[in-house]
Amino acid sequence: MSKQVAGTAMTENKRLSFEFFPPKTEAGLNKLAVTRTELAQLQPAFFSVTYGAGGSTREPTRNAVMAIRDAGCAVAPHLSFGDDGEESVLQLLQEYRDAGINRIVALRGDLPSGMGITRMVYASELVAFIRRHFGQHFHIEVAAYPEIHPEATTYDSDLQFLKKKLEAGANTVITQYFYNADAYCWFVERCRAIGIDAPIYPGIMPITNYPNLARFSAKCGAEIPRWMAQQLESYGDDQQSVAAFGIDVVSRLCERLLDEGAPGMHFYTMNQAEPTTTICHNIGFELVTPTSAPAIA
Repeated sequence: MSKQVAGTAMTENKRLSFEFFPPKTEAGLNKLAVTRTELAQLQPAFFSVTYGAGGSTREPTRNAVMAIRDAGCAVAPHLSFGDDGEESVLQLLQEYRDAGINRIVALRGDLPSGMGITRMVYASELVAFIRRHFGQHFHIEVAAYPEIHPEATTYDSDLQFLKKKLEAGANTVITQYFYNADAYCWFVERCRAIGIDAPIYPGIMPITNYPNLARFSAKCGAEIPRWMAQQLESYGDDQQSVAAFGIDVVSRLCERLLDEGAPGMHFYTMNQAEPTTTICHNIGFELVTPTSAPAIA
């Protein structure tokens, strides 16, 4: 996009957060630190770090979380039971609490392939577990799917699963990414109709690599509108055109969501500052060069 599409007034008091996946090497952690420093200029409420299927990235997630915490930034570890018992999860939560971390993204998680794990623990059970042991210490984020979870039997049943998570003690909701603003608006409307009044933050996925995005979207149930797919496919290996189109489309999506009253944005950054930084600038979030490290929130 050649110009900013939304004024700063539209983003005033809107929450911004950025999601990372945990690097597996020291070099990866160092690279992520550079990305975090760049994105910190947008003054996000927090950074979050994903937790691999079945808890497969337990230690890399913990290491990334602590590195972000040590840099003076607010951080929200993702967490699921996976194949861990209650004592193991409790120990990790205690470590996070003792480190001054007060936000958790509580998930059911996915079954990893080839690991022989068969049990699943619903996110509502994890939320209740956290509240039982830590009271109100943690602000708990949970996930939602505006286009329905791929395993859901019906739209209404999926809404009820979300409601159970909030009734168990969750505070706020982050959605799976989507490219259809109407899907989010309808989802929020249906949530309000059944008594869900928690803030619902739209998940935003910038477009950088279309083949990878298409594969992942097919697995997680995020629909890529046909007109978008056709345009992206037409660019072939022209990554510059893919990136420019992606920035334009996602910036306009974010502008529409803010105009419809979304309380903020949660960006799936893929551990890259760009194009997230440009999109945030386009929709009115201003870069602020910190004079010192931000306080842990």
